[in-house]
Amino acid sequence: MMSDGMLSQDEIDALLKIGAEEDEETENPSNSTDTEEDVHDYLSSIEVDTLGEIGNISFGSSATTLSTLLNQKVDITTPKVAIIKKSNIENEFEFEHVSIQVNYVEGFSGQNVLVIKSEDAAVISDIMLGGDGTAPAEALNDIHLSAVQEAMNQMMGSAATSMSTVFGKRVDISPPSINLVNTDSDDDISVIKDELVFVKVSFQLKVGNLIDSNIMQLIPISFAKQLVDQLLNVPEENDLDEVAASIEQLEKPKTEQLKQNTEQIEPAKSSNPQYLGDANHKNASIEQADFSPFDQVELNKNEQRNLDMLLDIPLKVTVELGRTKRTIRDILDLSAGSVIELDKLAGEPVDIFVNEKLIAQGEVVVIDENFGVRVTDVISQSARLMKLK
Repeated sequence: MMSDGMLSQDEIDALLKIGAEEDEETENPSNSTDTEEDVHDYLSSIEVDTLGEIGNISFGSSATTLSTLLNQKVDITTPKVAIIKKSNIENEFEFEHVSIQVNYVEGFSGQNVLVIKSEDAAVISDIMLGGDGTAPAEALNDIHLSAVQEAMNQMMGSAATSMSTVFGKRVDISPPSINLVNTDSDDDISVIKDELVFVKVSFQLKVGNLIDSNIMQLIPISFAKQLVDQLLNVPEENDLDEVAASIEQLEKPKTEQLKQNTEQIEPAKSSNPQYLGDANHKNASIEQADFSPFDQVELNKNEQRNLDMLLDIPLKVTVELGRTKRTIRDILDLSAGSVIELDKLAGEPVDIFVNEKLIAQGEVVVIDENFGVRVTDVISQSARLMKLK
């Protein structure tokens, strides 16, 4: 209570208490999770920035792949790097989640684990199985987990390709293993043995209007340092130039790539008399080349003999009855006795391919006990030659 514009002693004490609490919060800010350690106790600032950049590049390409798979707009924010001990992992992920372990089989020797919430995995699996993601399954079964596993396999494959470009060497992974961890189970999210400290790289994942959540990557501290060391401490200067060029190539627009390809062709001009005095031909007109129709070409005897040299080369002949497209759900439901409807009507001619090039059409016949094809229509010679391009 305040009288005559003056504060009472109780009010003064209350204000002083609030101020003291605010000062304490400023000096000791609380983390979003008490399980995280001080990242700078294990990694330097440049190591943290390098891991963040590696994650940014690799998961950027993964987002593009996921967008193609789900036919949804996918956004992944700038990663956040933190440190977490194995003993605190169970407390860190108290929600039901799906963990995917990825093993590097070429380029690096190490593993990492991806963690996503089970409800986010349910949305991804629903879209992968032909749904629209608005009514995902409440409980994930083996089929759902297989769909999520395939999505993550393609995402990490794309990330490995990006890492190959950044590190200037081939990077490959084995098919990832997946595990559903319930809140009431004793399963350990980390199936990487003999590792006590992990680097947690977390991203905010947005998939259209369906998912707005986090996806986390756990990397053993030893493997994380290996990545940083190979990127920053290149033994030879030439290799360093290759790595820098690789990173620049990732960010270079397509127009710049086209310019680079054009410049590579220029040296060939100096050895060709046609290009001597090239400076005088900058304004020369360029016209489309005009070739004689293929049907009008006649082979002389010498050319015919040259063609005869190729006559005993074996070619692969394939007869295609028809085609169709099916979702993963339909393929998984196939069993003995299932009928697959093709895109051709009964009685339509089948396509005949030679080395996967369409050259004729025909009808199916039976010769003794074997199937055969009677050719009913042959594509013209000029059309066939054009298809060889």
